[in-house]
Amino acid sequence: MNRFVIGDPKDCIGCNTCMAACSEVHKAFGLQSFPRLQVMRNDDITVPILCRHCDDAPCATVCPVHAITHKNDSIQLNESLCIGCKLCGIACPFGAITQHGSGPIDAPTHYENFSFEQSVARDVRLAPDNTNVHNMLAWQPGVKAVAIKCDLCYFRPEGPACVQTCPTKTLFVISDESIAQANQHKREMAMVNSPAIPR
Repeated sequence: MNRFVIGDPKDCIGCNTCMAACSEVHKAFGLQSFPRLQVMRNDDITVPILCRHCDDAPCATVCPVHAITHKNDSIQLNESLCIGCKLCGIACPFGAITQHGSGPIDAPTHYENFSFEQSVARDVRLAPDNTNVHNMLAWQPGVKAVAIKCDLCYFRPEGPACVQTCPTKTLFVISDESIAQANQHKREMAMVNSPAIPR
C-alpha cells in the first residue's frame, strides 16, 4: 500500500496552517510554492484534501511524458518534466491535483493584443455566476501551468510538514506500519476494557 496523508474533519479548525507550512517548505526547497493541499469548507466542517497516492494512480496512467511515477511507496510528480497538459488533474478522482505556474522574467503584458485583463473578462463571461474560474479552465498569457500534488515532503527527514505543524493533530500519515500500530492499539484497548471471563 502506498503512503498518504489524510485529515480528520471532526478536529480540523480550518486555520490553513497546513497550507502555509506546505507552501513554505516547498518554496525553500526550490519547488512551486503553491500548497499541495487545499482546506475545503462547507457549512458544518472543514477538512484538508490531499493526494491519496492511489495504488493504480490514474494520474500516472494518463501523463503523456511520464512526469508522474511510483517511487518509495508514493506517487511522485517531477515538476521539471510536466508540460501542463492538465490530464492528471482531470483524471484524479479526489480533485487533489491542481495547476499552478509562474511567468518568465520580463514577460510581455499582452500577446497579439490580448491582455491578462481580457482573459479574466473572458473567463468571467464564460462562467458569469462564478468569477473564480476553476484552474483547470483558466489560463494566463506567458505562464506555463505546472501540475501540483502532494509529494509527502519526500525531501524532509521529518516527513510531511502539514502533519508536523497541524495545531489540532488532524492530519495523519497512513501507511502499512501506522495501520498495524492502530490495529495493535485497538486490540490492547479491547483486552483492557473487556469484562473478566469467569472460570
